[in-house]
Amino acid sequence: SFWIFNGMALTIRADQVDELAERPEVGSVRLDSILTLPQPLPAAVSVPEWNISAVNAPELWELGFTGSGIVVAAMDTGVDYLHPDIGPKWRGGGNSWYDPNGEHDAPYDADGHGTGVMGIMVGGDAGGSAIGVAPGAQWIAVKIFNDLRQADYSDIHSGFQWLLDPDGKAETDDAPDVVNNSWGFLVFDDDGKVVECPTEFQPDIQALKASGIGVVFSAGNDGPSDATSISPANYPESFAVGAVDQTLTVTSFSARGPSACDGSIFPEIIAPGQSILTADVTLNGTSPEPYAAVEGTSFSAPHAAGAMALLLSASPELTVDELEVLLTGSAADLGDPGPDNDYGFGLLDAGAAVHSLFDIHPLTVHV
Repeated sequence: SFWIFNGMALTIRADQVDELAERPEVGSVRLDSILTLPQPLPAAVSVPEWNISAVNAPELWELGFTGSGIVVAAMDTGVDYLHPDIGPKWRGGGNSWYDPNGEHDAPYDADGHGTGVMGIMVGGDAGGSAIGVAPGAQWIAVKIFNDLRQADYSDIHSGFQWLLDPDGKAETDDAPDVVNNSWGFLVFDDDGKVVECPTEFQPDIQALKASGIGVVFSAGNDGPSDATSISPANYPESFAVGAVDQTLTVTSFSARGPSACDGSIFPEIIAPGQSILTADVTLNGTSPEPYAAVEGTSFSAPHAAGAMALLLSASPELTVDELEVLLTGSAADLGDPGPDNDYGFGLLDAGAAVHSLFDIHPLTVHV
């Protein structure tokens, strides 16, 4: 029976149809027809930028996984939400923007760094080419850096805390699924030497991961020497991403391992980080070409954050640990055979990751 239209569906003999139709409480009797879904037409999709193709994001788009239903976050210089590739993806509302410096009540970016990062995570194709890994995802942001590019430790802690409960109401679930961090910090001891593993933000990251939030960090730009990892990327809880160029060779600037915190392989994976076209500030919406070519591991990390969003849109039940295993286990091995401290486990391959997901969770994938 169906309460939504006050009727029922049933299987009866043909000679019973007239008898049923003649009953006074029956308004009509009709065949239970079949509706066939139309064959989809090829969409007019812009050509992806080389870096988006290099991580095989379009393979997931073709399967219908674009990050829809997933929320990503960035802790950075802010985001220019007037950008046509980014603005429409903002979740909106009082629980989607936080500026602990108190400079801007709405999404804003005086620098462009955070806008570029967000463009790689969720950007569209308004400029004629697809610039984002997960164009179907929504975003929120914490502007930890003020307009002078500075961030107090306390403001960073405040930002991490806000991400755990953006609206300040424990009963609502409005935390992001993944947060990208394209920053790091150095601490010096009394003799002027670098402290190898300052754990200032380790409890924050542990709390986010315990809450089911993926935490991605850029590996740092202090390569090519060995043992150039920086914190918080080198914490055991962080997922660090190094950089390759268009030839898929690790860049000279990409930080190398091992991790100074626990001696493990560093970074976890690598992704494109040189000659990347992404979003730039719009100058209050007046710039006719708000795009920039950028480089650095800052712009490698959001490829991995975007890939996590794609996988979660395919299977929202995935845990953070499963996401990380999928990305490292499916990465394309480069450099020396096996994991190494230049390329980590290899080049991010979102397409291979989703096929590994089909093998692991064949019944939970949302096709």
